[in-house]
Amino acid sequence: MTKTYLIDTNVLIQAPYAVECFEENQVVIPLVVLEELDGLKKADGERGSNAREAIRYLEKLRVKGDLLQGVKLNSGGTLRVEVNCINVSLPANLPEDKMDNRILKVCKGLQEKSDQVILVTKDILLRMKAQIIGIQAEDFANEQVPAEKAQYLGRTEVYAPEDLFKDFKKKGINISDTYCIDESGMKKEGEFIINEFVILHADQSTNKTQLGRFDGQKIVPLKYKKSKPYGVNPRNAGQYFLQEALMEDADKVPLVIVKGMAGTSKTFYSLAVGLEKLLNSTNKEYRKILITRPNVQFDNDIGFLPGNEQEKISPLIRPVIDNLEQLIDSNETERYKDERELKGKIDEIFDRGIVTAEAMNFIRGRSFVNTYLIIDEAQNMTPKQVTGIITRAGKGTKVILLGDPKQIDTPFLDERTNGLCYASERMKGSSLCYQITLTAKECERSELAFEAIKRM
Repeated sequence: MTKTYLIDTNVLIQAPYAVECFEENQVVIPLVVLEELDGLKKADGERGSNAREAIRYLEKLRVKGDLLQGVKLNSGGTLRVEVNCINVSLPANLPEDKMDNRILKVCKGLQEKSDQVILVTKDILLRMKAQIIGIQAEDFANEQVPAEKAQYLGRTEVYAPEDLFKDFKKKGINISDTYCIDESGMKKEGEFIINEFVILHADQSTNKTQLGRFDGQKIVPLKYKKSKPYGVNPRNAGQYFLQEALMEDADKVPLVIVKGMAGTSKTFYSLAVGLEKLLNSTNKEYRKILITRPNVQFDNDIGFLPGNEQEKISPLIRPVIDNLEQLIDSNETERYKDERELKGKIDEIFDRGIVTAEAMNFIRGRSFVNTYLIIDEAQNMTPKQVTGIITRAGKGTKVILLGDPKQIDTPFLDERTNGLCYASERMKGSSLCYQITLTAKECERSELAFEAIKRM
């Protein structure tokens, strides 16, 4: 049976192509959605860009036919604009002058003519209001990834015969020699994804473990286990895996995806490896470290501030500077005795172009060559944004996505629809990508931070 899907503005703002995602069904756009797109078309950043893209797509359909009557879509369904339903009544506590409620009026009007009308919106509260008045509503699911517990971690734990451990560093271990324990307590052969990190436990001794990575054929030892990038020592298994991912050459592993709670040293370790590669490496893999965050937009909010771009956005990248302070001066007792000297060291790093920070909307459309590119707080990106970033990577560039899916600050994104988790699931199994999820037990910021993660 053909369904009627009514699309909210926020769906088109996140995915301008969304009208093609409903197979051979009817897609309806209320007139109020066109009005909202018109109001957003001059907006800065991703919202304005996506609004313009959605408008251009609708214009292509308008040229093909009458949008009021319906135009055939590539998916086999039809799209039309609904301008009627103005006389449909809503409950008295839903004022008709609100944009969201005008959408609900269209839903109610269509419901009288069609057996199944479904409102598709990223707005949770609008979905709640729709349910209250008897309208079926759902999230836009095409870019959703599995729920948190089913998402890819980039790591696994298995058992292997203890007598194979002595030759592990030379020969590795075949996956046929490993096993794990299922929920019923039965042994089963280990299952691995290429580039997945592995904690190997000796089956006869719980104290013996080895760290490795599945290279597509067998489990091999870590290549950079003894490295100390910029004097930093890994303190737990997760940091050993993180170090391995970051230290590997960009030509072999141009993409690293790191998920983890606050305090697990995601940004700190990424900067440490970047400084090691730029300042201490003899082969000069990268030209610079480039850092950006989704919440840093060069727009009217900060455009009036004095100074150049670096000076304008520096307050917004303060977490990066905090980590640099610890790396530039590793002596914890002396580090903050002379704040002016410490600031001078940080300023020199930026002045020499070793580290640069740029607004996210300046990244769009560029191509980066031999760049160590860190995207911090990537959980606040949309799938479209993260795709745009990864596809900007040129030869010799390493893209590092960092974030905590539990700390999302962007409206209409959640743990299943944010760009970080989207990239993680889509790039799972790629030979060009290493991934690691750091656990709460691997928090190294402070005893208080670890205690808060456990309790709060």
